[in-house]
Amino acid sequence: MTDAAPRLAALAETLLGAPLPVRIRAWDGSEAGPPTGPTLVLTHRRALRRMLWKPGELGLARAWVAGDLTVEGDLFELLDRVAGLLWEREPAAEPARPAAGTLALLREPRARAAVRELIALARPWTPPPPPPEEAVRRGGSPHTKGRDRQAISHHYDVGNEFYEHVLGPSMVYSCAYWSPGGTLEDAQRDKLDLVCRKLNLRPGARLLDVGCGWGSMALHAAREYGVRVTGITLSREQAVYARKRVAEEGLADLVEIRVQDYRDVKDGPYDAISSIGMAEHVGAARYRDYARTLHALLRPGGRLLNHQIARPPEPDEAAYHVDEFIDAYVFPDGELSPLGSTVGELERAGFEVRDVEALREHYALTLRAWVARLERHWEEAVRLTSPGRARVWLLYMAACALGFERGRLGVNQVLAVRSAPEGESGLPLRSRTWGG
Repeated sequence: MTDAAPRLAALAETLLGAPLPVRIRAWDGSEAGPPTGPTLVLTHRRALRRMLWKPGELGLARAWVAGDLTVEGDLFELLDRVAGLLWEREPAAEPARPAAGTLALLREPRARAAVRELIALARPWTPPPPPPEEAVRRGGSPHTKGRDRQAISHHYDVGNEFYEHVLGPSMVYSCAYWSPGGTLEDAQRDKLDLVCRKLNLRPGARLLDVGCGWGSMALHAAREYGVRVTGITLSREQAVYARKRVAEEGLADLVEIRVQDYRDVKDGPYDAISSIGMAEHVGAARYRDYARTLHALLRPGGRLLNHQIARPPEPDEAAYHVDEFIDAYVFPDGELSPLGSTVGELERAGFEVRDVEALREHYALTLRAWVARLERHWEEAVRLTSPGRARVWLLYMAACALGFERGRLGVNQVLAVRSAPEGESGLPLRSRTWGG
């Protein structure tokens, strides 16, 4: 029989209380759902087992990573259509035992019957193992130095050549700063320059670049502004790559790249500190220590530019849960905080916050550009990593792009000053010109 897709569509309508928003093709070749738009393809009935054993986002993501679930057509459109089912509804508590727990969540007899039929379609009823090689294995307590090294290595030590295909020649892995009609390279250059101008960099000044990545900020600051830069990263692959770029540009007298934890930097004071896309790895429990450490490393009058992704505040912050897919497959131990929490912690550490600039729409554009590059270089990306790893990056970047577009995610540049004892900030009265 080739009726799996129509049965799935009818069952989904029963459970959702609305028609299935996308077309589906099942493992038996049958199709159902809207006649136009992208198609969700269940290549194996195991995909259904994954979604039943892990209801919600993680089950879908595991099916995607394993290749049990694919998309024909526009991935962005498909995610947009199913967003209301995944991210824009109240999360349900995960059941203790998948079969019994799933039924316990459903009170209506029709819904219970639908779940029983889904279980029959998904046979055999055995828990499918997670995709084997892509989820990170962790040891020790969160945000210790050793575990942070593990987490950073999982995300960034994928291979520099893979990141070249995704990020392009700029090798900047953070939100760009777009102008109408500009390219990704233009936008990343403009972002780096914006940071330099906000920090008021001058020849001979000392800049600490925390989480320096592949060295792009350090190189730009040294080349264009003549500053002496110390870049630190926990990724050995990034450090090797960045040092090579420094040598090739003849900037070894101005730029030093270290494999070092920010907690181990002892050679302050610095005139300025940039932290671009790094603070998401710190963790809420460690954030005040992070802010105090950077404050202590600045001279009086020195500036910090903290560029960080944010999430909206929860009605009850104690109920906030880290995204399971992102935590397991993308950013282990990564945590997002509301903008107000970040500003508050910086102020508690002694900083005077002088400017906040929201760049939410800019990150959506950046992620769409990265997705386009990954799709364009798909075969090479798979060869350099694995099919599962490439699928992780594609899903994560596409979903995040929609998150920024819909306002579920934000990103902000916070400029803060370690004020001099007499209260002198060093900023001009109209600072938004940023010297340029």
